[in-house]
Amino acid sequence: MSDKSAPARPTIDLRSFTPARVALGRSGASVPTKPLLDFTLDHARARDAVHAAFDAPRLVSDLHAQGLVVTEVRSQALDRREYLRRPDLGRRLDAEAAEVLAQSAAEPCQLALVIGDGLSAAAVHAHAVALVRRLLPLLAEGEHVALGHVVVASGARVALGDEIGAILGARMVVMLIGERPGLSAPDSLGAYLTFAPKPGRTDAERNCVSNIHKAGLSYDEGAFKIAWLVREGLAREVSGVALKDESADRAPRRIGTFSAC
Repeated sequence: MSDKSAPARPTIDLRSFTPARVALGRSGASVPTKPLLDFTLDHARARDAVHAAFDAPRLVSDLHAQGLVVTEVRSQALDRREYLRRPDLGRRLDAEAAEVLAQSAAEPCQLALVIGDGLSAAAVHAHAVALVRRLLPLLAEGEHVALGHVVVASGARVALGDEIGAILGARMVVMLIGERPGLSAPDSLGAYLTFAPKPGRTDAERNCVSNIHKAGLSYDEGAFKIAWLVREGLAREVSGVALKDESADRAPRRIGTFSAC
């Protein structure tokens, strides 16, 4: 047998497979001007996403248009500055908001959906409504999963969903939230699922479907994974490390492409 090495491929080919900064070239001891300017622009976009204002009324209106009844709440973080400096306050409900939720919790429910700004309000504005639009029909298939409450939360961290879910008596909570912006994705949306939510739950007790954005997971793929985890979590009465994501084994042969509608 002849020993044939793999054909050489230019490093530049890697850029067709990833948005990561590879094969940028060199200019002396530094990078060329264009990659440097691209980096500066992406860094600015990521910073802007962190500090962007959250338009909760607009989101509530868009969800109402989908036929959903929505409650608007906020965390104990008074403004964006305090939210960034005090992550703990983003994990606790404002006292007035907690009272409003308690009054609306007439009886326990299967599922509560919470949508929070997180570290990228831009991600929520861009993707949350479209993702919910794909998710609702999947929850209605087969053994119908009843969506009991929809909550829009300002100044929210992931763990705020646990307190909201506990007040509403939800067996499971799904938290859609803007993820920490990266240099290649300032508008990435994440979904965190917790069975039997209550304050004090750890990340190990949650499942996460992340990187829902134009260059990442499509709305259809994200909705399918979330719906699968919701059904399996409710059936097995677990979430987190006890619930492995095996949705790929059940996924349709062709999943729709990303849509920005």
